Amino acid sequence: MNIGKKVLQKLKNEISNKDWNRYMKTLIYDEEASRSNIAQFYAPNILMARWIKTKYQFQLAHLFEIETNVKPKIIISLNQKKPTNGDQKQQKNSEQRTQSKSTLLNPSFTFESFIIGDSNQFAYTTSKSVAEKPGAIYNPLFLYGGVGLGKTHLMQAIGNHQIALGKKVIYTTFEQFMNKFTSHLRSQTMDKFREHFRECDVLMIDDIQFLSGKEQTQEEFFHTFNELHQAKKQIIITSDRQPNKIAGLVDRLRSRFEWGLMADIQPPGLETKIAIIKKKCEIDGINLNQDIINFIASNMGNNIREIEGAIIKLNAYSGLMNQELTLEFAHNVIKDQLAEKQTNITIDDIVDLVSKEMNIKLSDIKSKKRTQTVVKARRIAIYLARDLTPNSMPQIAVYFGMKDHTAVSHAMKKINEIIQTDENFKLILEEFSTKINSTTSQFD
Repeated sequence: MNIGKKVLQKLKNEISNKDWNRYMKTLIYDEEASRSNIAQFYAPNILMARWIKTKYQFQLAHLFEIETNVKPKIIISLNQKKPTNGDQKQQKNSEQRTQSKSTLLNPSFTFESFIIGDSNQFAYTTSKSVAEKPGAIYNPLFLYGGVGLGKTHLMQAIGNHQIALGKKVIYTTFEQFMNKFTSHLRSQTMDKFREHFRECDVLMIDDIQFLSGKEQTQEEFFHTFNELHQAKKQIIITSDRQPNKIAGLVDRLRSRFEWGLMADIQPPGLETKIAIIKKKCEIDGINLNQDIINFIASNMGNNIREIEGAIIKLNAYSGLMNQELTLEFAHNVIKDQLAEKQTNITIDDIVDLVSKEMNIKLSDIKSKKRTQTVVKARRIAIYLARDLTPNSMPQIAVYFGMKDHTAVSHAMKKINEIIQTDENFKLILEEFSTKINSTTSQFD
């Protein structure tokens, strides 16, 4: 058995059966093309090649290093079979047919893998309606919301649904659209550019807010939009804000974006984030206990891509270090990401939220009052300040007008005692933490 097959067998033992049977078992190692510092693999299609490289490149390289003491560069290309002349012609025709139907989409972005909550229910429902009846209703569909909340997932879910029906789908970011436009303009091949973007069944443009101030590109996109809309072809657009809040957008484009339906995606609540984490773990065969899931949901903010990245990182570190996935281990692995988020949260943010949620005056929380409700609110604010900000206990003591850090330590001890015996109180703290992260992440 060659080294590549050994590595794949080791990987098989570390990943889910679903990932192995669906993707990794199709991977072929090329011993002749590989070197000590290069590991050449082949996948049956470009979608699988991209997916495998994104998700398992690091693990493959590490397993090679274990076997050979050298960490190689992992190269994953399309299947290495050298076709005959007849096969080449057939392959070329096949590739042309495939390319004519769609651009590259993430196959994992489906409606089935999207977690629905109060924050995204409307966007999900409208996206499904568009997938089932493209061009007939809600054209264009304009999805907007913060970074990492699921806009691209829903957009590509529509695209994947249409591709399965044999439709031609074009997905592009606005930056890619603009770069292609500039390139074709310079080479005087605008006919090819227009043919590419206007002869499709579904056009999806991600991050349209970047067209702000790009007058020449806006002009071209305006005509592309009109051509497709008149032909009853579906247009889907995403942005981090509503059309009327995109500066430098010409009025005629803004009005067209508002022709169809605008659906916003809000930051997910704690329950939705927990459900998303559980779904991600189920899909990837990752086993996290409830404490770790709650910890990630409460402390990682609202960017779902960042949350999924943290889960993958935890699983990779656990496997590579042969370490059990405990809460302490999880905290250590993602502490840098948490520290980065904590720098954006202030004690003022925390006290403001606690006072509103518990209906207590701001001034009372920072006062010497000893009523039961005020003391409880003050302790919660102190606990969250210690947990969510980079401030030390002496700094927190100064903020709350306490004698020294021992008073902060005492408040922390009391809160931890309640957490151990009162599950409902623990959930309240986690909800407060989520809301604070939600408030500050809107300004990241």
